[in-house]
Amino acid sequence: MIVFVQREPRPDAPYWSGRRWLAALDAVAWPLAGAMLVLQIPGAGRGAGMVIFVAALFALFRLCGALFANHRYWFTTWWVARAAALLFLVGLVMKLAFWVAAGH
Repeated sequence: MIVFVQREPRPDAPYWSGRRWLAALDAVAWPLAGAMLVLQIPGAGRGAGMVIFVAALFALFRLCGALFANHRYWFTTWWVARAAALLFLVGLVMKLAFWVAAGH
């Protein structure tokens, strides 16, 4: 027996003033940051050019989505910030556990 489950579509993002320009900044900043990281790799060669080209395409597509379909654009920065906060919290709990286990 095969059961297919269809997920509900995500609701539209709430609109507030300045959201379109902040979304445009978010859409371009992350691919640009990835391209800058690739440029820091010594001896990347031709692969770096291809990665930068793909990052530029991603930035262009994300920018179009942020400007023209703003109600469907979800910020990448929130996702990255949540992941970083989770890693920070796990590290803090581990540090506290080792500190308590050491008898301080």
